[in-house]
Amino acid sequence: MHIVVTGGCGFIGSNFVMHILRSYEDVHVTNLDLLTYAGNLANLEEAHSYLDRYRFVRGDIADPVLVDSLLGDKPDMVVNFAAESHVDRSILDSSSFVRTNILGTQVLLDACRAHGVSRFVQISTDEVYGSLGPEGAFTEDHAIAPNSPYSASKASSDLLVRAYHKTHGLDVVTTRCSNNYGPFQFPEKLIPLMITNAMEDKALPVYGDGLNVRDWIHVTDHCRAIDTIMREGKPGEVYNIGAGTELPNIEIVRLILKILGKPEKLIRFVEDRPGHDRRYAMDATKLTKELGWKPLIDFQKGMSLTVQWYKENVKWWHQIKTGEYLTYYEKWYGNRVA
Repeated sequence: MHIVVTGGCGFIGSNFVMHILRSYEDVHVTNLDLLTYAGNLANLEEAHSYLDRYRFVRGDIADPVLVDSLLGDKPDMVVNFAAESHVDRSILDSSSFVRTNILGTQVLLDACRAHGVSRFVQISTDEVYGSLGPEGAFTEDHAIAPNSPYSASKASSDLLVRAYHKTHGLDVVTTRCSNNYGPFQFPEKLIPLMITNAMEDKALPVYGDGLNVRDWIHVTDHCRAIDTIMREGKPGEVYNIGAGTELPNIEIVRLILKILGKPEKLIRFVEDRPGHDRRYAMDATKLTKELGWKPLIDFQKGMSLTVQWYKENVKWWHQIKTGEYLTYYEKWYGNRVA
């Protein structure tokens, strides 16, 4: 099998690439990533041990000539992680979100049709559903109601994927997952930001009252779920992914401080961001009942492992905060495309 993974140098994408390479000896992976600020080649140093089955291509999913050339190799599947994903950045400027998340998805879908790709897997997010009340959880039947430019762009791309299935008969599946945590997460996100700031005895900025609730899943469990859906999901279906671990942000921050042995006086409540969804919760019953997946990593254990990973990989996140990681392409590949 040959899989093209787009956005495979990001947090979840790189974990998925390594999950596939470690799990299957007969699967070849081509990783297409533009290496914007959130794409980090250092996430995939281990992939150099699999160069007989792994190839990296630097490029834009919104470039139709490049994408057409790449899919001309007739891969079996395309798994689309490539996305601008930080809500705060989308509030400041949504243009790159529209280009990558909507136009880029359309380019990929057209190329999949042209080259007879067997399956397109759209990696989406729980944020397309909008904000949830104090009870219940999102099911796949919930209406899409995004509240940020980021989630609106993801909802738009999800609808394009659905339309290509309904109109053109393209075999697609869409996954919508709750908040992820684990190794290689970019330090602007909540958990790694709090871990790394606490390690440096810096202030931990918490939006509003800190009571916004998120449903957390370890990235390894997420990758296992995508793998299962990629292989066994029904064409045209949407699958929610979640571990059923709902916690307000302030409890996450306090847990991190407790694990690190740092004082709560480091917490700084800051002005809430516009359109901040109050609560997300995912109902993954469809995935567990139909495809037999279930999460394996307990949240307390997963958080301890995650904090430990950031303690053991200070160089990795220091190089992100200094910007040194942006030079890795030239360092490892020079001016050529691998």
